[in-house]
Amino acid sequence: MAGLANAAIMARYGETEVLCTVTASAKPREGVDFFPLSVDYEEKMYAVGKIPGSFLRREGRAGEKAILTSRCIDRPIRPLFPKDLRNDCSVVATVMSVDPDCSPEITAAIGVSAAIAISDIPWDGPISSVNVGIVDGEIVINPTLEQRAKTDLTLTVASTADL
Repeated sequence: MAGLANAAIMARYGETEVLCTVTASAKPREGVDFFPLSVDYEEKMYAVGKIPGSFLRREGRAGEKAILTSRCIDRPIRPLFPKDLRNDCSVVATVMSVDPDCSPEITAAIGVSAAIAISDIPWDGPISSVNVGIVDGEIVINPTLEQRAKTDLTLTVASTADL
């Protein structure tokens, strides 16, 4: 899978599986003064066992949850790239299957970190990410679906080892 990518990881957490790929251009982009990084999180309907019921049977554009998850992956990894890197870089996390008790968002963030770490792209990672919930006054790391229904707070935290 993903034979043309600089690196690819199939991240698994419980029954949740996310294919994380990272690709960078060989040469820097001319005339830009920023790092052209694109992070996409894709949740396909087949990952949860559903087929779209529309006439065309196609997935629509990315929803709000996918966009916010892409940002939750982008924000912790972006500062870890060299400040002068100008190569186009694309990171894609595609959810292949979902276990309701195991967050695909967290699996994607950790998988993306591992994919960048094994690639030849310069990077000062890795990162880790967890969901934190407060259930019945107790702090719970990566709460299950049942615990998330009862939580007073849900927070996603990402960090490097240097905290």
